Amino acid sequence: MPLLSAEPRAFPESLFSDPTSLAADGQWWVLYTRSRMEKALARQLRAKEVPFYLPLYEQTWKSRGRRRTSYLPLFPGYVFLHGGDSARIAALETNLLCATLPVVDQDRLFDDLNRVERVLGGSVPVNPEETLPPGTPVEVAAGSFQGLRGTVIRRNGQTRLYIEVEFLRRGVSIEVEEWALRALTTRTEPRDQR
Repeated sequence: MPLLSAEPRAFPESLFSDPTSLAADGQWWVLYTRSRMEKALARQLRAKEVPFYLPLYEQTWKSRGRRRTSYLPLFPGYVFLHGGDSARIAALETNLLCATLPVVDQDRLFDDLNRVERVLGGSVPVNPEETLPPGTPVEVAAGSFQGLRGTVIRRNGQTRLYIEVEFLRRGVSIEVEEWALRALTTRTEPRDQR
């Protein structure tokens, strides 16, 4: 039984499915929140109709013989905002931020977040990951995540696909069958800084 029901991860809901719905003059900002204020900030941004993304994952545990579920921020302390200066000011007015971090490579961050959202939208459990471990760059060749690129890691005898948000040096991993992976022949070079 969930302690609280899952809240929307994104506003608007079409944030990744229809990127044209975003303001053309907007840009991505990384908001660094006060401790444990990510969901409170997301609620206030949603109330002000400011586009944001707060990736959440489901954590389940047993307590006193009962199964408990909670939805936690995948990247503790961070919320991603899209908009102009007025959106950033609206976020600052909440008094829930420590800092706003400008994003140099807008396209790269959007691509990283889009891949994270695709994984979270699936029906497989995810684990947050702190740093990019060494491994082979791969692409999923079959299944519901076909075409998704990431890095292979092994943990507790499991093969996992690691997806990184490079800006934060953190990511998410999912368990995959090794037969569904195809090694990439060349590692994708970082895009030019804009």
